[in-house]
Amino acid sequence: MRSQDIRKHFLEFFKSKNHSIVPSAPMVIKDDPTLMFTNAGMNQFKEFFLGNGTPVNSRVTDTQKCLRVSGKHNDLEEVGKDTYHHTMFEMLGNWSFGDYFKKEAIEWAWELLTEVYKIDKEILYVSVFEGNEEEEIPVDGEALELWKKIVPEDRIIFGNKKDNFWEMGDQGPCGPSSEIHVDLRSEEEKAKIPGRELVNQDHPLVVEIWNLVFIQFNRKADGSLEKLPAQHVDTGMGFERLCMVLQGVKSNYDTDVFTPLIKEIEKITGSTYGKNEETDIAIRVIADHVRAVAFAIADGQLPGSTGAGYVIRRILRRAIRYGFTFLNQKEAFVYKLVDTLSKQMGEAFPELRAQQNLCENVIREEENSFLRTLDQGLILLDQIMQETPDKKVSGKKAFELYDTFGFPIDLTALILGEKGYSLDQKEFEEELQKQKDRSRSASKVISGDWQEVNAGETEGFVGYDTLEAEVKILRYRKVKSKKEGELYQLVFDKTPFYPEGGGQVGDKGVLESESGEVIYITDTRKENNLIIHLSKDLPQDLSGTFKAVVNAARRARTAANHSATHLLHQALRNVLGTHVEQKGSMVQSDYLRFDFSHFSKVTAEEIQEIEDFVNTRIAHKLPLVENREMTYEEAINDGAIALFGEKYGDKVRAIRFGDSIELCGGTHVGNTADIWHFKIISEGAVASGIRRIEAITSEAAKDYFVSQTEVYSEIRAVLKNPKDPVKAVMNLQDENTELKKQVEALLKDKAKNLKGDLKNEIKEINGVNFLAKKVDLDAGGIKDLSFQLGDETDNLFLIFGTEQNGKALLSCYISKELAAEKDLHAGKIVKELGKFIQGGGGGQPFYATAGGKNPAGINEALQNAEKYIK
Repeated sequence: MRSQDIRKHFLEFFKSKNHSIVPSAPMVIKDDPTLMFTNAGMNQFKEFFLGNGTPVNSRVTDTQKCLRVSGKHNDLEEVGKDTYHHTMFEMLGNWSFGDYFKKEAIEWAWELLTEVYKIDKEILYVSVFEGNEEEEIPVDGEALELWKKIVPEDRIIFGNKKDNFWEMGDQGPCGPSSEIHVDLRSEEEKAKIPGRELVNQDHPLVVEIWNLVFIQFNRKADGSLEKLPAQHVDTGMGFERLCMVLQGVKSNYDTDVFTPLIKEIEKITGSTYGKNEETDIAIRVIADHVRAVAFAIADGQLPGSTGAGYVIRRILRRAIRYGFTFLNQKEAFVYKLVDTLSKQMGEAFPELRAQQNLCENVIREEENSFLRTLDQGLILLDQIMQETPDKKVSGKKAFELYDTFGFPIDLTALILGEKGYSLDQKEFEEELQKQKDRSRSASKVISGDWQEVNAGETEGFVGYDTLEAEVKILRYRKVKSKKEGELYQLVFDKTPFYPEGGGQVGDKGVLESESGEVIYITDTRKENNLIIHLSKDLPQDLSGTFKAVVNAARRARTAANHSATHLLHQALRNVLGTHVEQKGSMVQSDYLRFDFSHFSKVTAEEIQEIEDFVNTRIAHKLPLVENREMTYEEAINDGAIALFGEKYGDKVRAIRFGDSIELCGGTHVGNTADIWHFKIISEGAVASGIRRIEAITSEAAKDYFVSQTEVYSEIRAVLKNPKDPVKAVMNLQDENTELKKQVEALLKDKAKNLKGDLKNEIKEINGVNFLAKKVDLDAGGIKDLSFQLGDETDNLFLIFGTEQNGKALLSCYISKELAAEKDLHAGKIVKELGKFIQGGGGGQPFYATAGGKNPAGINEALQNAEKYIK
């Protein structure tokens, strides 16, 4: 059965059980501060389990893109070494929100596996939760009795809390689970050891394929459990493992989920899968990782140096490194696999097909960048080895190479071993752990339990229509983090405060009590569909009625910037072409940032045209037209632009200014005239094929023009208030050019006079004419002097040092014949001598330079130069 058919049969089976098929949520999570990526099928439904929202349908089914790079069985460094764990994978799931429970979930799972997919019942095992005396949780007797009616008792296994009790996190909904495992071993192996003894023992052919989670408890901050008012079902079946079972193979990588990628890797690299373990691991790593990276980019996450971007960069670099080391790939190649992936999975996940060019461009650029890093790292590693006489390289130095330059530690260890060196692995692990601890400490948030204050349901956001509202506090909790300190999170029955989302910052403002007490709201965020207000303090009387007041001036500036991003998006598509798509935005109160797809630098003429386009629409005083209750299909048919990587609900909000129509939940001006003026302050590249514009509007634009006027006045004053300042500056430039020519001529004369004196200082050492000298010339003058001396002196070895503008410069000249005869290399020599001036450099074998920030080290560098010919 083809993988496409396996996926289709799953969804259609649950559709026949009255489930609604919902699309996969983006793999990149934007509204849950506890997660970077979707790591389980239930993530997009957390709000329903937490009671923060009501689903349109109580029964749903889907296939969810997931990414796991930490946690149980999912250490990134282990993926590829076995045949059944992955970074990116699909999770097939069916869900019940307060509808059916254990009976239906268990019976339907068995029906699908054995009657639809026709898996042999004799190779299946099931597990139930054995209970936990310490937490006073009983054995899951209900699930046990249900399974007894379906399978023999010798195929039922009792699992502990680790394996059979699922939890969302330290707090929140949780419950017992029932897993279904499959034994794919040969009959001979089964005769030796029963399958039940290998369940959850990390055997590659006795694996879990489906986990049925019964959410019935809530874990509180103190660790205790309380029963939930409604019971839910949350199931997850590994698509890749299911394909392995149904296609009769022994590895996920032998299924048609991966074989097209593996064949393409073999073709590109000239390697063969299945003959050598090192090669096989490399091919599996690359096949797995290109999926994770391409899907992440298609969902809006570019590789970067922090947070989620760093995770994606790390995954991609691991793939590149395996290709570099084991498949001899010294040029970019991973990006070439995206086309195969798109053809294979683009039907099920159309975002992959739509963003194929972006994925290829970004991956290719990242590959080229990392290959340059590898080249730099190899040079630095060679230097470290030269500085390690005992041949045991410090773990601290290896960690610096890993942390600062991104050089993989396993590649460091491999190269050291080949050169007869060893690595202090323990010291490296200690440094790595220190970094992890620092990172964990900085990001750790300790949350208390929610404290209920007033009964009632939240009506959500009312801030489109008002900046003030009479509110009640429904609940609050205390949170503590190293970054923000101790804060309170407040939930109101309704709120005019806009929560951070869609690139727009959250509102700030105050909460005024009836007695006149004022509590400052420092930020507003959204977590699992719950609008949370942050404050340093709590009101004295939590049960009263309060007036929630948004900072109107800040909201107005933010709204102006947000509306300007819509007009900017339209302008870019009009001026540059309809290939332009928004790839990210940040809307602050003082500026806006807009990332978009484009293949070249935006010219000054295009920048002016874009500004004119936006400002014309501001001048036309276009009114805001919004529709808050459209279906997604209605909005798209009406011409609205949907942003990639966003998850849209059943109802969407469309924002229109003239011909500009976008789906957007942010706040906007009532009329484009309120933006006042739009000014681009910078444009540049973010990644291959991605550009970024930063711009200002309203008060910030006014301040900008005031400051520019002041600068202009100061320049005029410096130029003694000429009638034509531009002409005055041009005259200064011409004068400066002429003076530079005169200085260069004087320096050449100086070097000519110096040449005679220096020739007399050359001394012969071991048949080499040697000179190391500090001179008062610039870089160009030193180079001219070096080659003049070289033309007049055979077997010449020169080292010159000079100080320019507080910086040090070393230059090395070696006669070409001498360089070849003595195996000398000017580039390597100045690089080594560069450490004395706290710098580095390089160049050709016969001429090279090094720069540094320590002029005081020039003399020591010159003194050490003689050792190269002695």
